Amino acid sequence: MPLFDRYVVVDWSANNSPKKGKDSIWIADASQDGLPTLSNPATRHEAMARVSEIIAEVLDAGKRVLIGFDFAFGYPSDAAFLPGEGRWNDVWTWLGEHVRDDEANVSNRFEIAGQLNQMCGMVGPFWGHPAQHVGRYDGLGANKPEAQLHRVREKRHVEKFATNAQSVWKLAYTGSVGSQTLLGVAALQKLRKRFAADALAIWPFETNFAENLSRPVTVAEIYPSYFSVSPRHGETMDEAQVRTLATGFAERDAAGGLGAWLDGPKDEVMRRDALEREGWIVGVGADLSADEASIVRHDYVREPAEIYHQSFATIEAEADLARFDEAERPLVVRLIHACGMVDVAADVEISATAAKAGIAALTGGAPIICDVEMVRHGIIRGQLPSDNSVECFLNDREASLAAERLGTTRSAGGMEAARDLLPGSVLAIGNAPTALFHVLEMIEQGMEPPALIIGIPVGFVGAVESKEALVANALGFNYVTVNGRRGGSAMASAVVNALAKQVAA
Repeated sequence: MPLFDRYVVVDWSANNSPKKGKDSIWIADASQDGLPTLSNPATRHEAMARVSEIIAEVLDAGKRVLIGFDFAFGYPSDAAFLPGEGRWNDVWTWLGEHVRDDEANVSNRFEIAGQLNQMCGMVGPFWGHPAQHVGRYDGLGANKPEAQLHRVREKRHVEKFATNAQSVWKLAYTGSVGSQTLLGVAALQKLRKRFAADALAIWPFETNFAENLSRPVTVAEIYPSYFSVSPRHGETMDEAQVRTLATGFAERDAAGGLGAWLDGPKDEVMRRDALEREGWIVGVGADLSADEASIVRHDYVREPAEIYHQSFATIEAEADLARFDEAERPLVVRLIHACGMVDVAADVEISATAAKAGIAALTGGAPIICDVEMVRHGIIRGQLPSDNSVECFLNDREASLAAERLGTTRSAGGMEAARDLLPGSVLAIGNAPTALFHVLEMIEQGMEPPALIIGIPVGFVGAVESKEALVANALGFNYVTVNGRRGGSAMASAVVNALAKQVAA
C-alpha cells in the first residue's frame, strides 16, 4: 500500500522580486491516478499560500501528502555558533522569528546571514552577496572565507553523496543554496505554526527517518539534480525537475519502494547528526537499485541553454565589467567565457571605437583574416551578418615563400600573403605574436589598416611585447587585446562571434 496519496515538489527561489518562468518557483502536484498539475507562483508568499491550500485539502479529505522543498533543512553539525548550538528546532525557531520576507519577495536574508556570522565570534562561514552591495552588510563578505571554513565544515554529511550540492554557507552566485535555505526554513517554520503539531512532520527530524510517518503531512528536503531530467519542448529546467520528481515519487511509492528513499543513512554518526542538526535529502545514500533509470551516476547540467545561462550568469556576477560600455561588454563576456577566467577582464584593452568599427565592418561584408586555422574554425559562420569570407593563409605556398624571404614564421608569412585583403578587414590573431608584429610593420610602412585588429596571441615569447606594441600605436587604428601572456585561438574567435551576435541582435 502506498505511503502517500499526493506528492508535491517545490522548486524554491531566492529572487528579490516577483518572477515567473525560468529560474523562478515551480510547484508540481502529482497523485497515483493522473498527470501532475504544475503551477508557477511569482513570489514565495504565493507559493506558501498554495502549499497551505494543498495541506488543507489533504487534511479535509483524510489523505496523506509528501511535500518536498529543494533547499537545505539544516547546517553542518559542528556549527555550534548557531542558535541552540545548531540544533535544528532552535535554528528554525530563530529564523522564523528574525527573517523578513514580504509579499513582493523583498527579504533581509543578507542581514540575517551577517548577524549569524557575528555570533560565530570570528569571521563567520556565510558568504556572498550581489557585487553592487559591497560594504552594505555587517559581518557578511562577498567572498568565501577560506580560513574560517577550516573551523566549521563547509558541507553536511549528506553532501558526501550528493557530491555537486552547494554549501549552505554560500548565499549568492551560480548554484548557491544559502539564501534559499534561510528564506525557506523561515517559511516552513511559519507553516509549522499554522497547522496542528499532529498534522505535519518535518522529515527526518520529527519522523526518525522512515520509522514514524504517521502524520498526514510529511515535509522533506529534496535535491532535484540527484535525478536525471529531460526537459520537454518549451519546458524550463525547473519545471521539468518538479514534474519529474513528483511523478517519480508517485511511481516509486506505487511500487513499494519510497520507504527505502526515506530511510536515510546506516552510519550511526551520520544518522545522529542528521536527526539532531543537519537534516537529509530524500533518496540520497539509500540502496538505490541499478534499474532505476532516474538515478544519476554523474551529476551535471545537460541542457545546452541552461549551461549557457549559468555560465553567463556567473560571469555577470563575478567579473568587474563596470568600465566597459554597452558595445564592449558582450566582447569581454565572451572573452571570459572562452577562457573560464573572470579576472581576465582586468587585462582587456579596447580602443575607443573598436566595437562599433568591428560591427560596422562585419555588417559591410568585410572579410575576416585569421592567423591560424583554429581561429578560423572557431568562428560561427551562421552568425556572420553578410556572408563574410573567413580566410587563413597559414598553409598557402605564398605564406611559406614569404616567411623564407622575410626570415620569419609562416604565421607572419600568412599576413604577408593576405596583404591585399587586410585593409578594412577584421583581423583575428590568437596564436602568433610574429603575425601581429608583422601586421604592425606593414601598417607603419603605409598599408591601410584593418577596420579592427583583434590581437590576442598567447605565449611566453613575444606575446606580451606584441600586444604592448599594438596598444602603443600612434596611428589611430582600432584594436581589442588582452594584456599579458594570456590569449589564444578561442579568445580571438570569441570576439568575432560576439561582434556578429550584436549585429544579429
